[in-house]
Order: sequence, then C-alpha cells, then structure tokens
Amino acid sequence: MKKKTIIIGAVAAVLIVGGCAGAGTKSSSSTSATTPSTTSTTTSSTEQTQQATPAPTQTTQPAQPTGTTSQQQALKKAKQYLGYTAFSHDGLIGQLEYEGFSTEDATWAADNCGADWNAQAAKKAKQYLDYSAFSHDGLVNQLEYEGFTADEAEYGTTQVGL
Repeated sequence: MKKKTIIIGAVAAVLIVGGCAGAGTKSSSSTSATTPSTTSTTTSSTEQTQQATPAPTQTTQPAQPTGTTSQQQALKKAKQYLGYTAFSHDGLIGQLEYEGFSTEDATWAADNCGADWNAQAAKKAKQYLDYSAFSHDGLVNQLEYEGFTADEAEYGTTQVGL
C-alpha cells in the first residue's frame, strides 16, 4: 500500500515537473508547433492525475488503529463514552475496566481513541460548573481527582473562566 502511494506520488511529481517544462517550451517555441504537444501533454497529465487522485486521498485519512478484537471493542466503548461525557485518560481506563475490559485493552483504547485530553478537561470543568460552584483551586483539585494531569486540570479550569 505504501509503495503504491510513493509510486503514484513520484508519477504525479514527474507530471507536474514535465508540465512546467512543457509550459516553458511553449513560450519559447512557435505557437503552432507546440500547441498540439502541449495540449496532449496537458490531457495526458490530467488523465494520469485523475487516476492518481484516489491514492493520496486514502493515505491522508488517519489510519484506523489495529488491535485485537477485544481492544477494538474497548475502543468502540471508549468512543461511546466520550460521545456523551468527558473523561481523563486515566478515568476512561478506569471506566473501561469497570465495564470488564482488561487493563491492557482499556489502556490501548484510551491511547488510540483520538481524544484531546485538554478539551476533555475543559468539557468536564464545564460539567462540574453546571451543577456546582467551585473556586479555581477547588476545580483544579477536582479535575486532578478525576485523573486529569495538573496541566490538563489547569487548562480546563481556565477555559471555563476561573
């Protein structure tokens, strides 16, 4: 798969460079002599570029992490949880373990779920302020208790205005 991408990328680069060279030739040569060859070069590079387009699109999408079936199930559950509430990395592992996943599978899922832990801390901070009052330090301490790092807890607290 990677070799195809490299080959297609190399072909695209050659076509682009060749197209630029052809454009330079067009301006230095007579119009009647270069117009057909430039047109055919443009057509063939367009056709080849269109053929090469799917491969870069496939490689730019983030690859789905591979893992065992139980790791994939833990990942699916992790994403479900993160879809409706905020968790710290460690808090998510703990919740997945509570659901019966092994520590290894839960950790793999938390590591591969794609969560932005700072954003999770800010979301959790907002959830706390929606139902209770906190001082800055009190909310930082609560977020740390939930498993957020000191930096994540500070970030989350400042994002809600404390």
